[in-house]
Amino acid sequence: MFDSVTLSALTSALDGLAARQRAIADNIANVNTPNYAAKRIAFEDALAKSVENGSGRVQATMATSLEPTRLDGNNVNLDTETLSNIDTVLRYQFASRAVEGTFTSVRSALRTNG
Repeated sequence: MFDSVTLSALTSALDGLAARQRAIADNIANVNTPNYAAKRIAFEDALAKSVENGSGRVQATMATSLEPTRLDGNNVNLDTETLSNIDTVLRYQFASRAVEGTFTSVRSALRTNG
């Protein structure tokens, strides 16, 4: 049960989303830093493939954004970061509730069978 593809995928998703939240925070903190390149975290495509292959375990990857830069060489866009943060928070809440539901089911099963 605790080694299921679903739980592994949810754990990987939570790890990836947490990494994305850290990257967004770094990007926003460096919005005025000359020559700073925004960070982007990716894991969704790899996670989908991993689930198809029966694992559900992946590591998020970080890349430098290739978005256009301002005159100071910085390419952080606060609108992009804000929307990405909202999306990430909602996805994190959804995944954490799914994990919570899994453990609630296990607790209920243990009470019933105990």
